[in-house]
Amino acid sequence: RLNRDEGDGAWCPKEATDSQYLQVDLGRLTFLTVVGTQGRYAHSSGNEFVRAYRLNFSRDGLQWRNWRNRQGNTVLEGNTNVFHQVLNDLHPPLITRYVRVLPVPGLSSTVCMRLELYGCPWEDGLVSYSAPEGQIMMPPGFPIASLNDSTYDGTRQKRRLSGGLGQLTDGVTGQDDFLSSRQYQVWPGYDYVGWRNDSLGTFKHVELEFTFDRPRNFTYMKVHSNNMFSRGVKIFSSVSCWFKPHLHSSFRAERVEFRTVLDDRNPSARYVTVPLGHAASVVRCSFSFADVWMMFSEISFHSGKVLKPHAVNASSSPAPENGRSAILIGCLVSIILLLLVVIVFILLCQRVLQSPGASFIKLAAHKMRPKLCLACTLLSPSALLLGNPLYDLLLLSSCQLTSGWLRGKSSQVCGGGYAEPDVTQCTPHQSFQSSAPHYAETDIVSLQGVTGSNMYAVPALTVDSLTRKDISAAEFPRHRLLFREKLGEGQFGEVHLCEAEGLADFLGEGPRADSRSVLVAVKQLRADATSQARNDFLKEIKIMSRLNDPNIIRLLCVCVTSDPLCMVTEYMENGDLNMFLSQREVESTLTHANNIPSVSLSELLHMSVQIASGMKYLASLNFVHRDLATRNCLLDRRLTIKISDFGMSRNLYSSDYYRIQGRAVLPIRWMAWESILLGKFTTASDVWAFGVTLWEMFTLCKEQPYSLLSDEQVIENTGEHFRNQGRQIFLYVPSLCPPSLFELMMRCWSRNIQDRPTFEGLHQALKPHADP
Repeated sequence: RLNRDEGDGAWCPKEATDSQYLQVDLGRLTFLTVVGTQGRYAHSSGNEFVRAYRLNFSRDGLQWRNWRNRQGNTVLEGNTNVFHQVLNDLHPPLITRYVRVLPVPGLSSTVCMRLELYGCPWEDGLVSYSAPEGQIMMPPGFPIASLNDSTYDGTRQKRRLSGGLGQLTDGVTGQDDFLSSRQYQVWPGYDYVGWRNDSLGTFKHVELEFTFDRPRNFTYMKVHSNNMFSRGVKIFSSVSCWFKPHLHSSFRAERVEFRTVLDDRNPSARYVTVPLGHAASVVRCSFSFADVWMMFSEISFHSGKVLKPHAVNASSSPAPENGRSAILIGCLVSIILLLLVVIVFILLCQRVLQSPGASFIKLAAHKMRPKLCLACTLLSPSALLLGNPLYDLLLLSSCQLTSGWLRGKSSQVCGGGYAEPDVTQCTPHQSFQSSAPHYAETDIVSLQGVTGSNMYAVPALTVDSLTRKDISAAEFPRHRLLFREKLGEGQFGEVHLCEAEGLADFLGEGPRADSRSVLVAVKQLRADATSQARNDFLKEIKIMSRLNDPNIIRLLCVCVTSDPLCMVTEYMENGDLNMFLSQREVESTLTHANNIPSVSLSELLHMSVQIASGMKYLASLNFVHRDLATRNCLLDRRLTIKISDFGMSRNLYSSDYYRIQGRAVLPIRWMAWESILLGKFTTASDVWAFGVTLWEMFTLCKEQPYSLLSDEQVIENTGEHFRNQGRQIFLYVPSLCPPSLFELMMRCWSRNIQDRPTFEGLHQALKPHADP
């Protein structure tokens, strides 16, 4: 509305008093950074404008606060005439939903103003934090440093801040030297909130509590911390976090603990990333001191899909007893009739599919899940992409007539379990219009392993041949496995990190010079697992025993003569690639001089070649991984990559998976469009995931793919890939990524399967860049 000479539009209060204000509802929490004002600006018909004004704001519409700048002033400069607009940067910015503009009385007889507000949605959802009040440092020979949260807009009682936001969420990070960092011509130490370890009584930690607008699925927390150890300041030594599901519930007993790597060489301030992996609306974290002082300048949270609270009808009243009984009886009758209809459909489908050349995917009650479209001829593109939700396009009990795709003949197909992969021709150049048999016609093995999903999707013919052989892996003495920690768990068991005593001698590899025991990952089946899960576990062992490649996790031995059944696989000293890279910076003279953990471009390229080599091996066996990502790549101390399948079982990466109506869990941010929309998994869809994995690596895993999109928007974006009208969103070019490598990533994300490179081609393209 500013600088537009249209009509007499302006706000003109009767008089400039504190009771007269212009209130704006922004509709949601907003990060407000600039306020623009102008006078009446109406064909020179008046001379009304506002010379100065104040701002009030509220996040809930009930409690109002006064905005003040970093020097404590509350008055903003207005206009000097009716024409010129004045833009005021807000320092600090506002996180609010409601804004009131109040003209300062006494400066003008009559006032009129036009108003524009500038900002962006506050996606973090943080509405308040509480913390101990910051303290004053008096270093000898230096000016006094006031480390209080000077812009905090909540209450201050008994030396504790509560109910507001302040410098820890204003988007401004402090400089390395907190004594000389005076960005806003204020006092030393202004950029930081700091505490002394002997100022909190007997406690040697600082407790902060963060409240959010609704439950969120948290991935990690980033804490910008000072590390000027020459002044007795270091980053925190460890942190423990507890989670409260809802505002009025209690904190869960389960907590996340994280220890930092202390640095006595580099005094630079830095972000410390703390993995969370829990859903909550309130997070309480206790930070432990590593030195005399601890100082924070910014704390932010990364969360996945916002969790929707259960709907509650507050106005509903209890039904009378007779009405309640009638409703219950009606529901039971409806359920019985629905089950009868489902059974009839299943029997009809089974009769049709028992003809030669077709195989029926058995339906079990515990596997009844929504089914994606079985063939693109079933539904028009608009029906395919506009379903709500997408996964209700074809119900499990539905039988649809398809033609023109299944070997050129008409056939009736009944939905089976979710996303059985087409592995009969697992090549990137497989076309949807080819005569290759669809997965609904192919006998496919679906292994429900420890993690709740199969590691590799393989043709049933392969597994059948394996089941006629004995387990080739050697039986390891169970008592030699020493438990260290639980890596994760799934529907049917757990994954443990263990030490295997004497494993090298047992495997005939000779004594190890570096240690007597070896770190291993142990997949353990629960004692109460179903017989189907038990059989699948043994089949997975047989499949794993076939794999022999330097870049694929290796099955070392088993414990299957007694329960619980266990398989022992390699585990790498450096953990998974995601965590390894996220804790490092790009190699430079600064990282070398200050001994900062770093990684070079050549090392990233070398890792890329190894992943491509491992996937080339899997593709040669017609194996489809279905969950390729940095979280599923392990590293040893020599930066050798081993592709694994532990990611889904770990709470740390739970936000990387999207749950379909509480059933199937999918890594949608790594999945090709045909996998999400059609349930079609091939080597070509693994190539798509490889491109996303490369993108992760060259961003040093600092953010999640498509981090600005919600899970639902990621799914909508796959629809744009399907339509291919130029509106699809691709991942941006990482700053570390050479142009030729990003072109390779874009080829991996080609809409047409035949346009994507093979893993053999990817390996050949990457290898020259990685060679010294």
